[in-house]
Amino acid sequence: MSYYKLLGFEREPFSTSPDPDFLYMSREYDLALTNILIELRLRRGLSVILGDIGTGKTTLSRKLVQEMSRRKDFIFHVILDPSFDNEKEFLFSVVKNLQLSLTQDATSYSVPELRDVFEKFLLKKNLSDSSTVILIIDEAQKLSKETLEALRVLLNYETNEFKLLQLILLGQLELYSKIIDIPNFYDRIDFKFTLNPFGLAETKGMINFRVRTAGYRGIQQLFSDDAVEEIYYYSKGYPRGITRVCHKCLRSLVMSKTKTSVDKKMVSDVISRDSDAKWQAEGFVPKGKY
Repeated sequence: MSYYKLLGFEREPFSTSPDPDFLYMSREYDLALTNILIELRLRRGLSVILGDIGTGKTTLSRKLVQEMSRRKDFIFHVILDPSFDNEKEFLFSVVKNLQLSLTQDATSYSVPELRDVFEKFLLKKNLSDSSTVILIIDEAQKLSKETLEALRVLLNYETNEFKLLQLILLGQLELYSKIIDIPNFYDRIDFKFTLNPFGLAETKGMINFRVRTAGYRGIQQLFSDDAVEEIYYYSKGYPRGITRVCHKCLRSLVMSKTKTSVDKKMVSDVISRDSDAKWQAEGFVPKGKY
């Protein structure tokens, strides 16, 4: 039996997989998601979400996909790894994944021809079918300057009222330094938002939300307040770090013969073992350890 079932959960509460059902809608997440959906409805063009590693950008993108899937007039494609060697490879990927009709093998098309095919597709979907075409790019800090230029050209496709392509970039903070060096791309950003780590109250909210979402209905509080504080200070409020520590704490709780909830000492022990393993992997001996 899985450890989480022994504790009364129906699902694993602290998986690191980007499950949108487990996205705790903090004020920042809610603000980002709401504004992106508004941008899509108005077909404004380019939205950029920035955030350090572990702030939940990918999970937010999955939540966005979940919301868009409920709309029949949204056509979208998600690029998880935008490491394209050149513009043709990028355009070929988009055309292929959006299942555009081609008269010949796509690899035989030139870049201008692929652009033309895509523009005609955008015109048909937006004007004839009243649909919104959306391209979501995760890990957007991997975009090359050539691919960013290709995206800039695609954002030029527009009517008098709206952009034909809706583009959402989610990337680490270095993405900003890339796009700010391309003024005619940066100027096209209609909505830009930076995700920050959680505060203490949000950390507690996230832990409680995941516990409830996973089906825990016990009366007892699984994580004491001082345990949550310890988790917060160690993780610095990064959702991925919070999830990782909580998962290990629940495993320790299952193995414990004396404790029925996670307290500060249990969190400290988990963190200590974690830190020791990290030091050992890097070939060092922690201070005070012999």
